[in-house]
Amino acid sequence: MRIMTLSYEYPPIGGGGGVVAAALARELVRAGHEVDVVTSRLPEQPALTVDHGVRVHRHRCRRRHPHFTTAWELTSTLLPAYRTAAALIKRDPPQLIHAHFALPTGLVALMLSRRFGIPYVLTLHGSDVPGYNPDRFRLPHWLAYPLWRRVMAGATEIVSPSEYLAGLARKHMPAPIQIVPNGYCPGLAPQSPKRKLVLVVARLFPRKGVQHFLDAIRDLDSDWDFVVAGDGPYMQELVSRARSVRPRVRFLGFVDRETINTLYSQARILVFPSIQENFPMVLLEGMDAGCAVITANADGCAEVVGDTGLVVPVADPEALRVALERLLNDEVLCRQLAGRSMARATMFRWPRIAKLYMQVFADALHWRPELHDQVE
Repeated sequence: MRIMTLSYEYPPIGGGGGVVAAALARELVRAGHEVDVVTSRLPEQPALTVDHGVRVHRHRCRRRHPHFTTAWELTSTLLPAYRTAAALIKRDPPQLIHAHFALPTGLVALMLSRRFGIPYVLTLHGSDVPGYNPDRFRLPHWLAYPLWRRVMAGATEIVSPSEYLAGLARKHMPAPIQIVPNGYCPGLAPQSPKRKLVLVVARLFPRKGVQHFLDAIRDLDSDWDFVVAGDGPYMQELVSRARSVRPRVRFLGFVDRETINTLYSQARILVFPSIQENFPMVLLEGMDAGCAVITANADGCAEVVGDTGLVVPVADPEALRVALERLLNDEVLCRQLAGRSMARATMFRWPRIAKLYMQVFADALHWRPELHDQVE
C-alpha cells in the first residue's frame, strides 16, 4: 500500500505526536508499505530526507521554537502542506492519506480528499480536540470549531489513542472512533544499575503539573537526586519556584534522546504529575526502562499505567508526597513496581500497534466518496 502521512510536527520538530507519526511510518515501511510524509521544516533542514525508508518532505513554516508552537504559527503550515502534498499526489497518488491531528493537518487532508477522491484516516492526539487544552487553545478552538467538525465528519476512520480523548471528542460530535494506543519503541537497554534518582520528564507547561511536584518535595529530608528534564514556556517560573525548595532540583532543559534514555535507565523513580493527558509516552518510556512510576489519575495516565504504578489525585501535592516517600523508603516495592511496569510496556510495542493501524487502513479502503459529500 502507498500511504501519505500528514503531520505538522515530525522529529526533531515537536513532541509526542510527531514521535508517534514517525515511529508508525517506519513500522509501515518495515512491513513492506510505501510512505511519504509531509511535514514542517526549520530553516536549516533539507526539503527531502529518507528516514528508515520513509520519504520525508518538509515545507517551510513560521515556527520560533522546535519543541512547541502557537496556534497562530500552526496556520502557516496549511498552504505549504497542501501544495507539497498535492504535487506529490499528482506525481504518484497514494491509496490512503493518514492525518495526524485534526487541526491543522486534518484540514489539509480534507481538502486533498475532496480534490483527489482519496480517503483519509484521522488520528487525534489531544490538543487538537476542543476542551483538551483550554489554557492554551480555548480561543483557537472556538474560532476553528466549524472547521474541526468538517474534518471529523470527512474522515473515513477516526483513531484515538485513549478512551478519555475519544469521549471528549464525542461530546462535541458523535462519531465512531476506534481506540488504537500509541505504540512504543524501546530505548537503550539499561547499562548501569539504578541509583537514587527521582526523574520528571515533561514539556514545561502548567498542565504538566511540575509545580505540584515541587510543592510535594518542599523540605523533604532526602539524599536522592531530583531531576527535571524538558523545556517549555513555564521553565523560568518553575526554576524560580525551585529556588525555595529543599532538596535541590536540577533542571536540565531539553535533552537529546540518548541522554533521556540514560536518565531513564538510571532513575529508580519516575514522577509524571500531569493534570491532563491523552496518552503520555513519557510513562511508557519510564516503564520500559524499569522505573517505579508515580503519576496522577488524569484519564490518559491511568490508561497507560494500569495497576503497575502509584496513582494519586490530580493537583494534590500532599498525596504525591506520601506516594513519593513510600517509594523512597521501600526499595523492594520499587523493584516490584518496576518489574510490573516493564511487563506492561511490552503490550504497546510498535509491531503490535502497527497491525491494529493496518486493520483501520484496510477498513478505510472501502470508503465511498459520495457518502462524504455532505459534511456538517
